Amino acid sequence: MYLIVGLGNPDKKYEKTFHNMGYIAVGDAAESLGAKFKKKECEASVAEAFVGGEKVILARPLTYMNNSGRAVKQLMSKYKITEDKLLVIYDDYDLPKGKVRIRAGGSAGTHNGMRSIIGETGLKNFPRIRIGIRDEAVDIPIINYVLAEVRKEDYELFAEACHKSGEAAAEFARGLDIEKVMCKYN
Repeated sequence: MYLIVGLGNPDKKYEKTFHNMGYIAVGDAAESLGAKFKKKECEASVAEAFVGGEKVILARPLTYMNNSGRAVKQLMSKYKITEDKLLVIYDDYDLPKGKVRIRAGGSAGTHNGMRSIIGETGLKNFPRIRIGIRDEAVDIPIINYVLAEVRKEDYELFAEACHKSGEAAAEFARGLDIEKVMCKYN
């Protein structure tokens, strides 16, 4: 069983912000796997898919970004998800806008949602897909930037990055080893 989590904020006002790249990408993964977000459990909006007889849970935490770990911990406990079967997709200010970077593990970096997940679960060696959002031309505090709406001229770039991330997540859920996913999509 796999758990794919896309980080973001649940309110409509955050829908088109940089901080919701994970929500968008996990939606693309769900679409690729033929799943729809129909239920709420463990403080998350959840979709389910079956791939080769194996269940895949796709989730968007409803706890707001800084408390994402609560939902992830609950889902992992409920579905008995192991660290290697968890995949988290999120925006990353440390990467240039539109860049997709997949890693098999690591630290939280500057991301509060990832800090929450690592803090709540005690795990850090789980796969993650990072979608770069940093724009060198913009000079505002990170907190203001991540909650700003994506500019119209960048929409296609981010839509493509989210789609690529969703496809990579779907490949992982189909059983492709994270190292092979990294080689294919990094």
